[in-house]
Amino acid sequence: MIDLGPHALFIVAAYVGVAIVLAALIGWVAWGSANVKRRLAALEAQGVRRRSDGAAR
Repeated sequence: MIDLGPHALFIVAAYVGVAIVLAALIGWVAWGSANVKRRLAALEAQGVRRRSDGAAR
């Protein structure tokens, strides 16, 4: 393994911190996407359509 010197703990902690933040951001985006899809499905079930749908005209 590469010798990271006296700052090895800081370097490894920085990489771990970035990995945790990145995983949290990916999870947040995935959760938000699922939430939006669920809300859109509920609106479509109520009969609400998009203005850009074209079928409503």
